[in-house]
Amino acid sequence: MKVLVAGANGHTGRLILQYLVERDHEAYGMVRDEQQAPRLKNIGAHVVTGDLEKDVSDLVKGMDAVIFAAGSGSKTGPEKTKDVDRDGAINLVDTAKKQGVDRFVMLSSIFADQPDVAEGSFGYYLQMKGEADEHLRNSGLTYTIVRPGGLTHEEPTGKVQAAEDVERGSISRGDVANVIVTSLEETNTHHKSFDLIEGEDEIPEALKKL
Repeated sequence: MKVLVAGANGHTGRLILQYLVERDHEAYGMVRDEQQAPRLKNIGAHVVTGDLEKDVSDLVKGMDAVIFAAGSGSKTGPEKTKDVDRDGAINLVDTAKKQGVDRFVMLSSIFADQPDVAEGSFGYYLQMKGEADEHLRNSGLTYTIVRPGGLTHEEPTGKVQAAEDVERGSISRGDVANVIVTSLEETNTHHKSFDLIEGEDEIPEALKKL
């Protein structure tokens, strides 16, 4: 598949590109700064430059699937959280629909469907992620929404727990990236939203159980 990854220069984004390339997909990493390109090209990905807050039609056109893995970052204010985590995601969903790209995978967050569990900036972040998820669910696209628990830099295990609702937990960024790329290939993830933490099931088996 020809796949565009938004947020490609983030830790998880780069891992997503790596898994895409390893599985013989044609990976396109979207970045805002051309100086970020060499690192992604070293993975084997194509690099395109664009801003989620602007028109990205030319970048989406001709893709088979789009993955949203962008984030405003924990140190940014509420305005940037809204601009990237909600409005940027919505812009990409709408652009995919206009360009006839039906397959869309969203990297969300555990509790994005329950933002009241947190207060302050994190609660607001969850609210923005949740509103973006809801927009994707109502878009008519063939979507998958992955809501991982706390992200770690531990070595991936290839074993996870994936369900509509799980207890609070953590998961390696590598396993999240693996799940996102495997979701592209597993039709049982179509029109599904699920939480994701480390677990006992091999990733393909976990996704078949959804």
